[in-house]
Amino acid sequence: MIRVIFGETGAGKTKQIIDMANESLNTAKGSVVFIDNDNQYMFELNHNIRFVDASEFHIDGPKMFYGFLNGIAAQDFDLEYLFIDGFHKIVHHPLETLEGLFTELAGFAARTDVNLIISISGDSASAPEFLKPYIS
Repeated sequence: MIRVIFGETGAGKTKQIIDMANESLNTAKGSVVFIDNDNQYMFELNHNIRFVDASEFHIDGPKMFYGFLNGIAAQDFDLEYLFIDGFHKIVHHPLETLEGLFTELAGFAARTDVNLIISISGDSASAPEFLKPYIS
């Protein structure tokens, strides 16, 4: 499952995704991982959530990001939730060019049974068509 939290900068997406991550511990039977582009919000997460600062891995595109997620899943067979905040700052590509990545992410989520929750900044009126089925 992929869920995208989409909205303008300053709309509260980060607070929402942090709250969702913390709440997921109430029902999760597996691991919960939170990926961000810096460690600014690390201490707002429950200590049982594994925090990953993606900036330490010098991700420079969608293929590298996809490989990064597969690496996380490969080392943790109990992975149930992957929360990704600051998506644009991690992937470094225009959103309209990432349809292929989202196709790969949908396959990844289905194959691994991992729930992907991604926050993306942008004007909801200009969201690409391929992204609309995932926006909640």
